[in-house]
Amino acid sequence: MRKIAAELRADSQPLGSMIAGESGKRLAEGVGEVEFSARYFDWFAEAAIAMADGEQRVTSERRFLVNRRPVGVTAALSTWNFPLSIPARKVAAALAAGCPVVLKTSEVTPLTSYEFIKLIDGILPAGVVGYVVGDSKELSNALIDNPDVAAVSFTGSTTVGRQVGMRAAQSFTRATLELGGRAPFIVRADADVDAAVSTLMIAKFRNNGESCIAANNVFVHEAKYRQVVDEFVRRVQSMKTGDQFDEGSDLGPMISAEATTRLRRLVSAAEQEGEKVWRGADGPNQTTFLEPTVVEVRSDNEAWHQEIFGPVCAIQPYSDEASLIDDINSWGVGLAGYVCGSDTTGAAKLAENLNIGIVGINNGAPNTPEVPFGGFGDSGVGREGGLTGMFEFTEEQTVSVAH
Repeated sequence: MRKIAAELRADSQPLGSMIAGESGKRLAEGVGEVEFSARYFDWFAEAAIAMADGEQRVTSERRFLVNRRPVGVTAALSTWNFPLSIPARKVAAALAAGCPVVLKTSEVTPLTSYEFIKLIDGILPAGVVGYVVGDSKELSNALIDNPDVAAVSFTGSTTVGRQVGMRAAQSFTRATLELGGRAPFIVRADADVDAAVSTLMIAKFRNNGESCIAANNVFVHEAKYRQVVDEFVRRVQSMKTGDQFDEGSDLGPMISAEATTRLRRLVSAAEQEGEKVWRGADGPNQTTFLEPTVVEVRSDNEAWHQEIFGPVCAIQPYSDEASLIDDINSWGVGLAGYVCGSDTTGAAKLAENLNIGIVGINNGAPNTPEVPFGGFGDSGVGREGGLTGMFEFTEEQTVSVAH
C-alpha cells in the first residue's frame, strides 16, 4: 500500500497531466488529485494494521474477540470527474480489508484509471486488481450479477445508484452507494464577508464545479446578502476561463458539449423568467467552455432545484435559521454542505441540525481520507474513507470465550 502511494507521487506530473487532459480540470488540480489519491493508500495502510488485531471486550463471565474478515471480490464502479481519487478511495479501502477488486471506470476518462491499475499491477500479485472499461450499464450489470462479486461500491447519480442498489439486493450483494446532492452553502449573519466569499470560491469552482460536493444552493443571511453578492460577483467576473494547462486559467473546459449546453439552457431559462444573472468572461469557445455565472434565483425556479454540476452558482437571501434548516432537510438529499460564520460554536450547532453527511465550517474542501464520506437520504448508502470505508468491505465475527 505504501509503495503504491510512493509510486503515485513519483508519477504525479504525468498522471496529473493525464487527469487534466481527460477531465478538463486545471493541471494544478490534476496534480493535486494524484497527491490526494496517494494519501488514501497511506491512510488505509495504517487502517489495515489497526484492524489486524481485532477488538476485545471483557465481561465478568466472558471474553469477546471481534474479528473482521474480507467480504470477498469487490466491484468498484467509478465515475469521470475524479478519475484517479475516486478509484483510489475504493481500491485502497478494499485492498486494506483484504479484498480483490475489479475497477470499472467511466468510458469518458478511461486512460487515467488504466495507468492507475497498471501501476498497481507492477506492485501487487497478478489478479488482485482488475480493470474493465466500456458500455457503462452492460458492464456494471455483469459485475453486479456475477456470483463471485460479494460487494459493490458505486459512485454516480442518485437515479443510477438506486438501480445499482436494487440489482445488488436481489442477490444480497453488499452495496455502498455514493450519490448526488445539492450542497447548501450558508453564510450566517456574523460571517466575515471576504472570508466567506473566499470559501465559496473554493467550494463552488474547484474542479470546474463538476463535483458532487460543489456548493450548489447558496443562502446568505439578509444582513450580509448584498455585501456578499457584490464581492462574489466581483471575483467571479475577474476569473479566467481557458486552457486547463495554462497556469493563468481559473477554470478549464467542462467534460462535454452536452454538459455545457445543459447549463447554458438552465441559465437562459432563469434569465427569461426575470432572475438576475451575472456572467464572467467568455472562454476560448462556447462549445465546451462555460463562463462562471451567478444567478440570483427564487426558490420556485428550476435552477434552484437542480444539482448544477458546473460553474454556475444559484444564490438567495434567508432570514430565519430554523426555517432554513427545515427547508434543507426537506430536500431528501444530503451529501455535503458548508457553513460560514465567526461564531464557530454556533456554526457547528447549525451543522449538527442538518441531515448532511459532511459539513465544512469556514472550509471549502472538507473531505480527507481519514474521515468517512457519504450522504443522508437519497445521497447514498454507507460510507467511503475513514475506518468505516474499510469496514464496508468486511464481515464481523464475534468469538465468545468463557473465563
